[in-house]
Amino acid sequence: MTTTTGTGTSPRALARQRRRASVARFWRQYRAERAGLFGLTALALCALLALFAPLFVGSDVSSVTDAPGRPMQSPSAEFPLGTDQFGRDLLGLVVWGSRVSLLVGLLAAVLSVAIGTLIGVTAGHFKGWYATVMMRITDWFLVMPTLVLAIALATVMSRSLTTTVVAIGVTTWPTTARLVRAQTLAVETRPYIERAKALGGGHWHIMSRHVLPNVMPLVLAQTTLIISSAILAEATLAFLGLGDPTVVSWGGLLQDAREAGAVSAGDWWYLVPPGIAIAVVALAFTLCGRAVESVLNPRLGVSR
Repeated sequence: MTTTTGTGTSPRALARQRRRASVARFWRQYRAERAGLFGLTALALCALLALFAPLFVGSDVSSVTDAPGRPMQSPSAEFPLGTDQFGRDLLGLVVWGSRVSLLVGLLAAVLSVAIGTLIGVTAGHFKGWYATVMMRITDWFLVMPTLVLAIALATVMSRSLTTTVVAIGVTTWPTTARLVRAQTLAVETRPYIERAKALGGGHWHIMSRHVLPNVMPLVLAQTTLIISSAILAEATLAFLGLGDPTVVSWGGLLQDAREAGAVSAGDWWYLVPPGIAIAVVALAFTLCGRAVESVLNPRLGVSR
């Protein structure tokens, strides 16, 4: 039997209406952020390019034996971005590399935010010795150079995309953990938390039903900001030769250009396109993250 409110609407339908209204309000406020719209448009184009890359360039674009051109050709009508040291079309490699760079950046950011959110929420809820231990571990990771830790992990583990994701994800979570813990402590002081405890709500119920929904806006904003850092970290690891050598990524292209002597030879077309792609995507995610943070700022109780 479905209960209804005084207006004849069931609680579930009313909840859906509120969620739709909240999403509409968020989009209306987000559209007012011009920089955020620019970043979102750039990301949408990059995502479409990555998804449909097999249709544009084909899956054999990274083949060395079937390279269509001569090594290190400058840009021309046939090869708009020139060729690499094996004669492969650089335009096709940049397009194909977007799949790996975006995928690794997204997965690493999700892993980082998941770890940070778990530690932040539990440390803010349980307090006591558990919070002390977790925060000391977080402080240790904060003072250690993130890139050095990621390089150390990527060095001792096998060279693969999974290694890159894990190396970035497990070294970039401390900032999220501290932010989420601070927000959890603020949420835990609100009257409805005390009411839930008085009614017999357990730890899991309070954290999942009351605390987590209230910190999710902060988590969302933090995720969009971390993705850009994760993409840059992936490019750095690949450039240092710690990425998966069997896949094409933007950082891997820069590593190949360095090994081929493109810097000393002045072959700019080998260096500039992947570098610009990394910069544009990182900037787009940062702009989106700042816009989301600006929209959700009043809900987080932060004043500018």
